Amino acid sequence: MSEERPTSDDARGDAADEAPYETPASDADAWAKACAEDLEAEKARRRGRYGPPPGSAAEELRKLVDAVSDKLSSLQSPLLGAVAQGTAQQMVQQVVQQAKAAVEPVIERNPDVFDHLAAAGNELLAAYRSAVESQERRWTTREADRRDPGGEGTGSGERIDLD
Repeated sequence: MSEERPTSDDARGDAADEAPYETPASDADAWAKACAEDLEAEKARRRGRYGPPPGSAAEELRKLVDAVSDKLSSLQSPLLGAVAQGTAQQMVQQVVQQAKAAVEPVIERNPDVFDHLAAAGNELLAAYRSAVESQERRWTTREADRRDPGGEGTGSGERIDLD
């Protein structure tokens, strides 16, 4: 075993004599492109299955205002006469236009505020759920203690004395 391995300097010298290693003529960003294509395919699959994803909170508020205004505009009350109904419809349309005029500038100036409010609402909901779950746990523990005062048994059924 008298074979000696060449040192790194020797290897560099041999490599200098040969042509430098060339990268194949493939796309350098193939992995990034494949990932992007997979991501787009997954997004398309989800859109097909679940519908379009919700927009920002500002966009959703705009959609809500539009939907409510359309619904209010299309309502017709059979209790009102023809003359009163026309007047009522004009009043509803006027109120809807005023509401839109009040909401639109706020949405345009502060679209991020609505996203923050939506996130805060989600946090409040999570805190409420946590509080309710812990209270329910306390209630069920008290009921179990009342049903089984002796502490015997682990079941939730009633104790029946057969004597």
